[in-house]
Amino acid sequence: MTALLADPIYREHLQGRPGHPERPERFDAVLEGLAPLIPKLDRLPSRPATEEELLLCHTAHYLEQARTDVESGQHCLATGDTDITPNSWEVAIRAVGGVLNAVDAVCTGRTANAFCAVRPPGHHATPRRGMGFCMLNNVAIGARYAQKKHGVARVLIVDWDVHHGNGTQEIFYSDPTVFFFSTHQWPLYPGTGRADETGDGAGSGTTMNFPFPAGSGRRDILGAVQNALMPAMEQFRPELVMISAGFDSRIGDLLGRFTLTDEDFTDLTRAVMEIAERTAGGAVVSVLEGGYNLGGLASASAAHVQALSEAA
Repeated sequence: MTALLADPIYREHLQGRPGHPERPERFDAVLEGLAPLIPKLDRLPSRPATEEELLLCHTAHYLEQARTDVESGQHCLATGDTDITPNSWEVAIRAVGGVLNAVDAVCTGRTANAFCAVRPPGHHATPRRGMGFCMLNNVAIGARYAQKKHGVARVLIVDWDVHHGNGTQEIFYSDPTVFFFSTHQWPLYPGTGRADETGDGAGSGTTMNFPFPAGSGRRDILGAVQNALMPAMEQFRPELVMISAGFDSRIGDLLGRFTLTDEDFTDLTRAVMEIAERTAGGAVVSVLEGGYNLGGLASASAAHVQALSEAA
């Protein structure tokens, strides 16, 4: 089966912060879109991630600073532009812990693949700071955890959010065991992700960026997956595939100007699943990132999860 992580606590981050694009209603929209599919999905619980697990990708200093900022009632992390509310730390560590539960379920064969409808998102969070709407890097910690707990040798992270996942890239930039692939609008926040950013040292060649101009869509983004990522994966041969599933790359989003449709997300999912089937036994853990048009978020999430469930 396909598993779903969707703890109602994820709705509580930024409650009472009107007008913020990363609003609690995003969680509602995802569940509304998935409603016809939920009876067929295996439900996963969340849990708080431990400090040891968070330290897989973040520094102790940053974790202490972020926790202190939240508990002292600050409105924004001291390390950057990330808005917070008094419950944000608890929600964020349960988002990470839930993703780790999904990794456990997929890596042990309990479920074929999983979709994690978490908030806050994570791919901008670097080892030392929160950025954008992100506090903790859910997908990066998930990848490191899979390697440490389950002995996964190589992980592919596919990020199709309209914004570049700078935090994920920074964490793995010199690491040859995690391949980071990103399609994103350029120029756009956070200003990283040039095509010549391809990794460093031992990790040279295991970062692949495709910055596209506003108005780009299926031909560019699906084409990058089919024509560049798929051939590269014949050599890299991942044992787990993780997706930073940002649906702000869908047409009509509030913060991006890509033109992907729900059908395109179906085909992107199928292409990534094809990679996973070849070398990873179909093991895929998908983690929600952006998506700020509520109707578009609902329908794109549904298309994505339907494609995952068809492959399960």
